[in-house]
Amino acid sequence: MLRLVEWARPAVPRIVTGGFTALGASLLALAVPQVLRWIVNGPILTDGSSQAVVAGALLVLALGVLEAFFVWCRRALVATPGTTVERDMRVRLFRHLLDLPVEFHDRWAGGQLLSRAMSDLGAIRRWLVFGLVMLLVSATTAVVGVVLMFVTSWVLALVYVAGAVPMVWLSFRFRQDYKVAARRAREQTGDLATAVEESVHGIRVLKAFGRGDDALDDFVRQADELRETEIDKARTLSRVSFALGAIPEAILAVALAVGVPLTAHGHLSVGALVAFFATAAVVNNPVERLGQLLAMTLDAKASTDRFLQVMDTASTVTDPLEPHALPPAPGAGSTVELRGVRFAHRSTRGSSEVLSGVDLVLEPGTTTALVGLTGSGKTTLLQLVPRLYDVTGGAVTIDGVDVRDLTRHDLRRAVAVAFEDPILFSASVRENVLLGTDDLTGAEADARVEEALEVASAGFVRRLPQGLATVIGEEGLSLSGGQRQRVALARAIATRPRVLVLDDPLSALDVTTEAVVTRRLREVLRGTTSLVVAHRPSTVALADRVAVLEDGRITGVGTHEDLLANHPHYRFVLTALAAHAPGDGVEERGDEDGVDGPPGGPPGARAQRAPRDAADDATGARTGRHDSGRAGVTPGGAR
Repeated sequence: MLRLVEWARPAVPRIVTGGFTALGASLLALAVPQVLRWIVNGPILTDGSSQAVVAGALLVLALGVLEAFFVWCRRALVATPGTTVERDMRVRLFRHLLDLPVEFHDRWAGGQLLSRAMSDLGAIRRWLVFGLVMLLVSATTAVVGVVLMFVTSWVLALVYVAGAVPMVWLSFRFRQDYKVAARRAREQTGDLATAVEESVHGIRVLKAFGRGDDALDDFVRQADELRETEIDKARTLSRVSFALGAIPEAILAVALAVGVPLTAHGHLSVGALVAFFATAAVVNNPVERLGQLLAMTLDAKASTDRFLQVMDTASTVTDPLEPHALPPAPGAGSTVELRGVRFAHRSTRGSSEVLSGVDLVLEPGTTTALVGLTGSGKTTLLQLVPRLYDVTGGAVTIDGVDVRDLTRHDLRRAVAVAFEDPILFSASVRENVLLGTDDLTGAEADARVEEALEVASAGFVRRLPQGLATVIGEEGLSLSGGQRQRVALARAIATRPRVLVLDDPLSALDVTTEAVVTRRLREVLRGTTSLVVAHRPSTVALADRVAVLEDGRITGVGTHEDLLANHPHYRFVLTALAAHAPGDGVEERGDEDGVDGPPGGPPGARAQRAPRDAADDATGARTGRHDSGRAGVTPGGAR
């Protein structure tokens, strides 16, 4: 927990000052018994001076007021820096989460990260500003108080100290039992947050399949487990709190039985006896509070472990110490080369590889479609270009520069990505489209947004309640699948990248609308090299060339016609794609969203024709024949 100093250092001076004021308050409380001793042995038992008694009472009042002032100073001193430390730790954690690679987020549940960023850091802050300060103050108060007891009566002090032995043993046992429950409670809190997150994000699925009650039952089960853990914590704390409260009181009873005879025989003054018990009463407060402080410390320890577990996770995708720069952008587009690329996820590295030696060259300004069976590694290969993952062997280069020699900022300014399952943010349409362009403002930004939306056939955004200023709901779920895909594609287009990587970004659109978007995309991004992962036959029409991914390797590169004639696996893949293509029907039609599609009849005619086209596509793939005169798209991509 000493590592917390790394984040708490700016607040240490005020926390230390607050600790000294708290210590001052405790020492003032210990001074009161000494004043009482003087009053009893002096004015009360000797001359009976009322003035001296009043003076003593005023002194006790002054000490009490000063003690209260010191307590206020402690709270005033530590409250603000404590919240500042919590805020800085939260920002550092979030920055680190953004820096960690995708493979880290693949393994970690969102709820666990959320609980670390919120409740765990809150527990650490409370311990820093109160638990730690009061633990040190309580320990110092107990030590000083015991010393004063020895000064007053070493016999009674020994009686009091003897009672500390079982208290120390109980505290040690408490620590062993409580720390396990504290860590378990933190983990269960994260699991519960994950359950809420998944249910909220998947609410449409739960409602559609009528599984809300099942989700509730699972949530109740996890909530009950957390409740049982919290009760176990409370039960453990109550036992030690009872012991830490009862033992000191029993010790005082024994001390009273010993002290009265000593006083009666003149071995101890009445004032000393009063001072001893008044001091013991002051010392008992921090001793009885010890259980609560230990519980807070162990909770903070569990929270610190969880926080550092994330912060100590090193990013495997980092910027080079001596980064290179890409050469000036060629007008014809950049050359992307994959040489002997190998990749295995960390959990399977050394046993099985997703990619086992991929060699592929993307020529400048061309569009290459990547096809393969489901699970062949197409999406994984795509994500190696912008370094969302790092290759485990081989290299990926852009214009001759290894992507690992570029800073991630420079690389991701040069490479834009549009995913099949697009994620939009709770921001306006305009802000979502300009997400990858941090250097555009004013009229230039407006022009870029309009162009990107026009190319992506996303004219529907102008009919939203506030147009481009409309705030999209969480993850863009207020839009349909095709609408989200087109906004995400516009986001990629707006960056004007050297390399455009598309993971079947138009799968939710019908074939006709896809043709419109494809044509406009070619016109605007003439100098852009594109790699397109194809999950349906019509997407092959995007490509100048096709690359076939099979068993972790590229087994064929060429035009559709050449591969159809000479590559059996390519024909098999097209047949499979045509049979399972989800987007060749009428899931999204551009004209319904205010986009002018190409001529070809009314929407109803296209809707009736699309299923037949898909069937013809499958037949064409099996026979190797295609009709180049059709307006639709065959498996071969001829229009």
